Amino acid sequence: MSDESRAETRELALGSEEGLTPQREGPRAATGSAAEPHPIVYNHYGPHRNGLPPMRKYIRELWQRREFAIELSRSNMRASSSDTFFGQLWLVLNPLLMAGVYFLLVAILTSRASANPNYFAHLTTNLFVFTFVVTCANAGATSVTTAGKMILNTAFPRLLIPLGAVHTAFFRFIPTIIVTIVIFVVTSLLGGDIGWGPQQLLALYFLLMMLLFGAGLAALFSTMQVYFRDTNNFLPYFVRIWTYLSPILWTVEMVEGRAGGLHTWAQLNPAYHLLGGYSGLLMNGEIPLLGTWLIAAAWGVGTFAVGALLFMTREREFAVRIF
Repeated sequence: MSDESRAETRELALGSEEGLTPQREGPRAATGSAAEPHPIVYNHYGPHRNGLPPMRKYIRELWQRREFAIELSRSNMRASSSDTFFGQLWLVLNPLLMAGVYFLLVAILTSRASANPNYFAHLTTNLFVFTFVVTCANAGATSVTTAGKMILNTAFPRLLIPLGAVHTAFFRFIPTIIVTIVIFVVTSLLGGDIGWGPQQLLALYFLLMMLLFGAGLAALFSTMQVYFRDTNNFLPYFVRIWTYLSPILWTVEMVEGRAGGLHTWAQLNPAYHLLGGYSGLLMNGEIPLLGTWLIAAAWGVGTFAVGALLFMTREREFAVRIF
C-alpha cells in the first residue's frame, strides 16, 4: 500500500472517531491509472446526537399528518373490536362493574354509601374519567414498541403514535358520558342532589386538562418503554395505588380541614384538582376556586409539554433501540 493510501485510510479512521456527522467529500481527479477507473468517495460517520427537531416544521408536519393518527386509531379500535356493538357495550360495562365492586366494598366496610345518596354517582363519574386517563397511559406505553416496523420503514413525526393511542382512549370514553347522564337522572329521582345547570358545561375545561395530562403520560411512558421494557408491567401496580390515593373512593370534602396535614398531602396528587374540579361542577354545580383552575391547567399543560418534548428529543433513536 502506498504512503498516500495509508494517509487516506488513517484520515477516514480519525474522522469516524471524532464523531463527525455523515459527510461526503467531492470526487477526486482521475489519475489515469487502470487500477482506479472510478473516482473515490469517502463517507465519514459519527454517533447520532439527540435533540429537538425544528419545532415549527415538526408541528406543521404533525398537523398535516393528523389523518394518519386518526386512521391508526381506527385500525386499533377495529383490531380490538371496539367499533362493534358488543365492543362498545364492554367499554361501558367494564368500569361500571368495577364501580359496583368498589361501591359494595365501601358499603360493607363503612357507612359512607348509605349516608350520601350521591356517592354512587360520584364514584362512577370519577372512575369513568380516571379510567380514560389510565387508558391513555397504558395504551401509549406500548404504542411505539408495537409499531416497530412502521417506524423503521416510514418517515413521519413519531409523536403521532402515542397521540393516536390517546384518540382511541377518548373514543372509548365517550359511551361512558351517556351512562353518567343516566346515573345522574336516576340519582335525582331517588332523592339525590345533582346540581343541574349550565355551569356543568364548565366541566369540559377539566376534561380538556385531563386529555392533555393523559397525552403527556402517553408520550412519557412510550419513551420509557423503549428504554425500559418492563415499564408496562410496572404500570398496573402504579395505577392501583394511584386509584386509592385519588378522590374516587373518597370525596374532596372528606379531607378538607383534616388534621395531620392530610389535606396538604392530598393536594400533591394531580388527580385531586383534576377530578375534584370535574366532579364538583358536574354533580354539585359548584364553581371551583381560582387555584383549582390554575393548578389543573399546570398539571395538564405541563405534563403534556414535558412528555412531548422528551419524546421528540429521543424519537430519532427509536428505530435503533426497538430492533
